[in-house]
Amino acid sequence: MNARKNLGTVLAALLLTVGLNVAHEARAADQVVRVGIMSGEDEDVWRVVAANAAKHGLAVKITTFEDYTQPNEALAEHDLDANAFQHKPYLDAQIKARGYQIVQVGYTYVQPIGLYSRKFKSVAALPQGATIGVPNDPSNEGRALLLLQAQHLITLRPGVGLLPTAVDIAQNPKQIHIKELDAGIVGRAIGDLDAAVVNTDWAVKAGIKIPQERIAQESVTGNPYRNFIAVNAKDAQAPWVHTLVESYQQPNVASEILSVYHGATLPAWNEPAQH
Repeated sequence: MNARKNLGTVLAALLLTVGLNVAHEARAADQVVRVGIMSGEDEDVWRVVAANAAKHGLAVKITTFEDYTQPNEALAEHDLDANAFQHKPYLDAQIKARGYQIVQVGYTYVQPIGLYSRKFKSVAALPQGATIGVPNDPSNEGRALLLLQAQHLITLRPGVGLLPTAVDIAQNPKQIHIKELDAGIVGRAIGDLDAAVVNTDWAVKAGIKIPQERIAQESVTGNPYRNFIAVNAKDAQAPWVHTLVESYQQPNVASEILSVYHGATLPAWNEPAQH
């Protein structure tokens, strides 16, 4: 009788322990983090991230966007908990313009911006008076102009930093015409331009052949345009942020990045930060 009672006590304790563990896991899995990303190839990348996060009790709900202005607005309005689509010069410009309290918490990848052409096979072949399209948002226009300067097509005035505009062009020996277009449009307009500076994600969406139609690319080493996961400042130290970043910065995510972007986008969380 005592043996049966003892066995019953042990079984009850085990069931209680199992029940508590199941309840704890259920509660952990109930934590949902809403992340905003750009539509397209990143959706495949974030499916891998979400699977990694689920193993640690974090459910990642993805919201996709079609342009660069919406994800920060949604984050600031708390319609998102995090976003992952931007680099520091872009966020800095957004903070300056809109006063966002948004901070970066973990690097993701770098997409070297490229100069593409369907009419000319090299930078040297671009003719006098060529029209080159560039993104019209401050950070990416600056990035585009810095690339054109690196290719000796233009010279910018000294001290312009990372956010030059067309008015900062000091020398333009080929009389290049700069055509400012929305970042999502410039790649699709390539057939009407002599060349275009296009962000990698938009180049892929526009059907530009990478690397066949790329005639120049910015340097990867020391690149200040690494993308990252961003959150509202008040959430920066929240436990889920660490889990989300760790779920992204994994070998299987790196492999997916290289696969879906055909090597044109590179994992960038192991490179020392640039200031």
